[in-house]
Amino acid sequence: MGQFKIISIFTVFFFCIGMKTEKSSIYHKDWIDFNKNGIKDVYEDSKAPREARVKNLVSLMNVDEKTCQMATLYGYARVLQDELPTPDWKNKVWKDGIGNIDEHLNTIWNQEKTHTEYSFPFSTHADAINTVQKWFVEETRLGIPVDFTNEGIHGLCHKKATPLPAPIGIGSTWNKNLVYKAGQIVGREAKALGYTNVYAPILDVARDPRWGRVLECYGEDPFHIAEMGKQMTLGIQSKGVAATLKHFAVYSVPKGARDGEARTDPHVAPREMHQMYLYPFKRVIEEASPLGVMSSYNDYDGVPVTASHYFLTELLREKYGFKGYVVSDSEAVEYVSDKHHVAIDYKEAIRQVVEAGLNVRTTFRTPESFIGPLRELIKGGRLSMKIIDQRVSEILRVKFELGLFDSPFVENTKAADTLVHTDKDEAFAKKINRESLVLLKNEDNLLPLDISKIKNILVTGPLAKEVNYMFSRYGPADNPEVTVYQGIKDYAEGKLQVTYEKGCDVVDPTWPESEIIPTPLSNEEQARIDAAVEKAKISDIVIAVVGEDDKRVGESMSRSGLGLPGRQLQLLQALYATGKPLVLVLINGQPLTINWENKYIPAILEAWFPSASAGEVIAETLFGDYNPGGKLTTTFPKSVGQIPLNFPFKPGSQASQPEVGSNGFGRTRVLGSLYPFGYGLSYTTFEYDNLKVSPNQAKSQADIQISFEVRNSGSRAGDEVVQLYLKDEVSSVTTYESQLRGFERVHLLPGETKTVKFTLHPDDLELLDKNMNWTVEPGTFRVLVGSSSENIRLSGKFEILE
Repeated sequence: MGQFKIISIFTVFFFCIGMKTEKSSIYHKDWIDFNKNGIKDVYEDSKAPREARVKNLVSLMNVDEKTCQMATLYGYARVLQDELPTPDWKNKVWKDGIGNIDEHLNTIWNQEKTHTEYSFPFSTHADAINTVQKWFVEETRLGIPVDFTNEGIHGLCHKKATPLPAPIGIGSTWNKNLVYKAGQIVGREAKALGYTNVYAPILDVARDPRWGRVLECYGEDPFHIAEMGKQMTLGIQSKGVAATLKHFAVYSVPKGARDGEARTDPHVAPREMHQMYLYPFKRVIEEASPLGVMSSYNDYDGVPVTASHYFLTELLREKYGFKGYVVSDSEAVEYVSDKHHVAIDYKEAIRQVVEAGLNVRTTFRTPESFIGPLRELIKGGRLSMKIIDQRVSEILRVKFELGLFDSPFVENTKAADTLVHTDKDEAFAKKINRESLVLLKNEDNLLPLDISKIKNILVTGPLAKEVNYMFSRYGPADNPEVTVYQGIKDYAEGKLQVTYEKGCDVVDPTWPESEIIPTPLSNEEQARIDAAVEKAKISDIVIAVVGEDDKRVGESMSRSGLGLPGRQLQLLQALYATGKPLVLVLINGQPLTINWENKYIPAILEAWFPSASAGEVIAETLFGDYNPGGKLTTTFPKSVGQIPLNFPFKPGSQASQPEVGSNGFGRTRVLGSLYPFGYGLSYTTFEYDNLKVSPNQAKSQADIQISFEVRNSGSRAGDEVVQLYLKDEVSSVTTYESQLRGFERVHLLPGETKTVKFTLHPDDLELLDKNMNWTVEPGTFRVLVGSSSENIRLSGKFEILE
C-alpha cells in the first residue's frame, strides 16, 4: 500500500508540473536523446569514444550550462528546500543543469531538518532520486545527468545503511581484505539508492592526537593509510560508483592542532610533505584510480591549497595521473579571500581556484553564489573559455565513465530494499566492529571474564548507556543500537546480575576550562560517584565505560588536553579504591593520556567509536567469545608536552635524554610512549621464527622477498597483525628510523603455524634525495619484523648494489 501511494504521488506530481507525454520519446532502445533534437549526437552514442563524447558535448554547451556544471547543489534541506522537483525549478539556476547534488534525502542523525520520508524504505529513495534525475534529463536543454554525491567514511551516510566503526577503528583492524569488502558494501548501497559518488576514503595523516578529526582518519602512518585507502577506494569503485579522496592536501596538521576558525599554517617541510602527507594520495591515485578528490581549505607555505596550481594541477594531474574531478571542501573557495587574504575579494578567489584546477565548488551555500560571479568573470574577460572548457570536460569525463549518459537512472528501484543493509551486511558490520577492538592491558589475565565465577557485575561510566558516538557525522542514521550496558546485560541474562550506575557525566560544568584550572567536585558530583562506589562494593566485577562522546571530537573540536574529560578519572579512582577488579572500556576518538589508568587498572579495552552493535561485540569480547586482535594505528603519548610523538620519526627526534657520560644529567622529561604504534594484546600469545630475505644483494629495481613463520603459542585461537618495518642504514639525506612497509592480519588456531610472505618493491625503498627526486640509493637495508613498531621479533638485512 505504501509503495503504491508513493508511485501515485510521483505520477500526480509529474502531471502537475507539466511533464508532457512526448518526453518519453527521448528514450530509445540503445540511446537517450538528451538534447531532444531527434538525432543521435556523438555524446549520446554509447559506442563512440569517451573523449569524442566529451568534446562533442562541450561544443554544444553555452556559458550558462558550462558554469552550472561547476557547482554543487547541497541536497534537502541543507540548501535545497525541495525534496522533489517543483515548477519553480524552471526559475532556478539549475534550469541549465548542475554538476552534482550532495547528500540529497539521506537523513542525517543529529540534523532534524534533513529527516525525510524519502530516505526509507530504500526503494522510496531510489524512486525519488530517479525523479530528480529525470527532471534534469528531461527539463534541461542538454539533459546532462546529475552526479549524486554522499558521504561514506564509516558506512554510507544514509538512514539505516550498513553501519561501520569510525575510520580510526577501521584502521585498527589492519585487515585489508575486510576494508575492501567494506568499500564494496558502501559502493553497492550507494548505487542501489541512486548515489553515484561517495566522499571517501579520508587519507589525512593524523600526526597530532589533539586534532579533533583523528577519529576520521585511519591512523598516523602514511603506508598504513595508503594500503587501507587503496582497498576502500577499490571496493567502492568496483560497484560503478566514484570514490572521492579527502582532504587534499596537508590538511591534518593545522598549527597546534587548532581547527575551526584556524585551519591554516601547517608546519611541514617540503620533503616531509611528500613522504608523509602526500604519500597516501599519490599511492591511491596511482594504484586505485579514484574519480574524485576533495581539495582542502588550509594553506601550505602561505598558498591556499584550493588556489594552488602546483597542488591541483602539477601534482594531482601531471605527476600522479589523476583523471577525475576536484571538488572543494566547504568554504575552501571563500577562505581564499576571507581567511587567507590572498585575493582582494570573493570573485578574485573564484578566478584563482578555477585557474589552479578546481572543478566544482562545494559548500553549504546556494550554487548561484558561485555560478553568478563565475559568469561575470568570463563575461569580463578575466577567465578564458579554454580553462572553463577544460574544467567542464574533466567533470563530464567522470559522468561518462560512471555511465550516466547511458543509464542515468536506478534501473530497478525495488531492488534497493534487498541490496541495502542485508542480514549478511549486518553480520559483516559486527565482524569489522570486533576486529577494530584493541586490548591495551590485561594484567594477570583478568580478561576474558569467567561468567561461571561471577554473580554480580556493575556497569558504570558516562558512556555505558550512551549511543551518540555510534552515529557520529558522515555515517548511517537510525539503526537499532545496543549500548555497552545493554550488551553486557543481554549476554549475562539468566547467568548473573548486571546493575548500572552512571557515576558522572562525560564532562563537568566548567570543561574544557577544567583541563587547565581544576575545580573541586560539587556535592551532586560527589554523590553520583558515591552511588557508583556503593554498588561496586557489592559487585564481583566493575566495568567502567569512559572516554569521549560525539560532542568532544570531530571537525572544529580539537582539544588542549588528552586526559579523560570531566570527572571520569575521579570516578575511576574511587572505584579502584574499593579493591574490586576493574575493567576499563574506552570509547574515544583520539589517543588519550591515560597514565593513571594504565598503571592501576588491570584490564583496558580500546573500542574507539564503534557502530550500532557496540554493546554486543564488546560483551562478546569481555567474556571471551571473541579474542581481540586489533592494533593501534596512532601513538598514545603520556603527556601533551611530548607532542609531536608519533611514528615514523627521524633518528634521535624521539630519543631519551642521556643519563651517563659527560652530559649524563638528562632526567628532566617524561620519555617514551604510553602505547606505541602497532601495539595491541591478545588472549593468546604468538611466536616468530625463520626469517628469510632473498636475495641478500640486488640491484635497485629488483624485488626483495621476505618470509617468516608465526605460531600461536597459546591456548586460544586468535589474530596476530604481523608488521614489516624497513630501516635504511645510511642515506644521502636523513630518513626515518624505520618505516612500515608491510602488514597482514593472520588468524591462527592454538599451536598453528603459518608462513607469511611479503614482497618489497623498488618504491618501498625510495627516498627523496637532495634534489627532491625519488630514488633508490645503494646501501644496506635492515628488515624488522614484529608485533608492533617497538616489539621487533626478527631482524635481517639486504644490500642494494650500485
